Amino acid sequence: MTTHRTGGITLEPYPGLALTVRDVGAGRPVLVLHGGGGPATMAGVVDHFAATSRVLAPTHPGWEDTPRPEWFSDVGDLVETYLDLLDDHDLRDVLVIGSSFGGWIASEMTVRDRGHRIGGLIIMGAFGPEVEGHEVRFPTAPPGPPPGEGTGAPAPRRGPSPAALQALVAYAGPSKSDPKLLYRLARVTVPALAVWGADDTVVPPDFGRAYAAAIPGARFALIPGAGHLPTREAPETAFAAIDDFLASIGR
Repeated sequence: MTTHRTGGITLEPYPGLALTVRDVGAGRPVLVLHGGGGPATMAGVVDHFAATSRVLAPTHPGWEDTPRPEWFSDVGDLVETYLDLLDDHDLRDVLVIGSSFGGWIASEMTVRDRGHRIGGLIIMGAFGPEVEGHEVRFPTAPPGPPPGEGTGAPAPRRGPSPAALQALVAYAGPSKSDPKLLYRLARVTVPALAVWGADDTVVPPDFGRAYAAAIPGARFALIPGAGHLPTREAPETAFAAIDDFLASIGR
């Protein structure tokens, strides 16, 4: 079942699971997968590609007040759902872009892409693998600074909402990693790029280096002056690295 709403569509890929997807632009399909901070953290990426591409940007169930069924509870559930989304829309040569938790989903999708729907992979600040000596630091305090002085207006959120953080913990599990992921990434055959903020304290750059080393032929781009969200914190440099990569592979 498909329900059209302002700004996107709501699908029901499985009984009892509602999936909200922003669908904008036209051209080569691009799937954009957000991290813990929600869809707003990838708004710049959607806008960047929507000028020349068809961009599909789902909201993971559990974010933005969307329901998450109790049985829908791990990374594999999201991976299979988004691969089904590509199949159901008969999308081919799809560029998949994932940030943070979305990068874990994107990389696992590329490993499991038996239908060869995916044509390229870009991950940014992604966790998922186990990297010796490093850990992922989920935020533990309420996100965002106090309200603006004298105005009472809330300041922009810096991290996941409490509900989103609860969903993130449910999907990622207590270890926030998959010890087998780096081994499976050896099966990836599409061009891949890992983009990392040099000052990322949530998912340190060594995670990006581990991803790039595990994926055959993958590239690693370190973005100076950026933290966990390089396309927001250093957009000119981050998008230049992304566009140069795509130009080099003829995309």
